[in-house]
Formats: sequence, C-alpha cells, structure tokens
Amino acid sequence: MNLEAFLTEVKSRFPGASFEQAGQDWVLRVPAAEWEAVAGYLAGHGPRFDYLSSLTAVDRGDRLELVLHLRALAAGERLTVKTDLNREQPEVASVTGIWKTANWHEREVYDLFGVVFRGHPKLRRILLAEDFEGHPLRKDYVDPRRRKVEGQA
Repeated sequence: MNLEAFLTEVKSRFPGASFEQAGQDWVLRVPAAEWEAVAGYLAGHGPRFDYLSSLTAVDRGDRLELVLHLRALAAGERLTVKTDLNREQPEVASVTGIWKTANWHEREVYDLFGVVFRGHPKLRRILLAEDFEGHPLRKDYVDPRRRKVEGQA
C-alpha cells in the first residue's frame, strides 16, 4: 500500500483528519482530540511509522501548531503530522507511550511554548530553570530583562 492510500485509510478511520502533499512530503492534519489515537494508529498500521525524528511547535499568533515528524524506516516513508491547539490553554495527550523519544521533545515544547502533554511521565522544564516565568518561544513573550531605553523605539 502506498502512503497516499494509507492516508486515505487514516482519514476514513478518523473523519476529522485531512492530508495534503507538500512537494514530495505528506502532511496529515488531525484534531487535537484525536492526536494520540492517530499517532497510535500510524505507529501500528500501514507502513508503521516507528521513528519520531522531532516534535515541536510553531506560534501562529492566533493558535499554537504542534508538528510531529515521523519516519517509517522499513518502508522508507516520512510523514509530518500537525494539530492546532488553543493558545490560551494549549493541551494535548502525550505520545510518549507510542514513541519513547517523545519524552524529551514534549518537555522541550512544554518548556518553550507552554503546551501541556496530558499523561506525560515527568512533564517539567528541561532547558530553563524551574522558576523561569513564561515560555520564550511564544510571540507574546516579553523578556523582563529588556528595558525600553528612553527616547528609543
């Protein structure tokens, strides 16, 4: 089964999902409520996406977008999975039970963007001090150390 046929199967199983081809890569968009279920399906069916190469976030201004890059090593396929999160309360299920490497990636996204991963085994800051306030990769983050110099914009 080719990847397009598999993604059509995923879409029929998860009606909120959609996919598109971006150049030679495929992007699968899923609702946040189906994030974990779709991830589990991708890891266990079809080309079996068994390698999580990265999990990150992008601040789109009105929402946070979670981005997952997967590889199916045996099949030689790659897939990007995206979901949108409410920027006021960004929360989604953890995928650490599916890919162990998600542990550090989710902690980094939590630390820098403030995304809460429900079910994560040890969700705490990984790069910044525990008492650091805010999430520095969000567009609305203001570094308190920066002071506006009088007369300058």
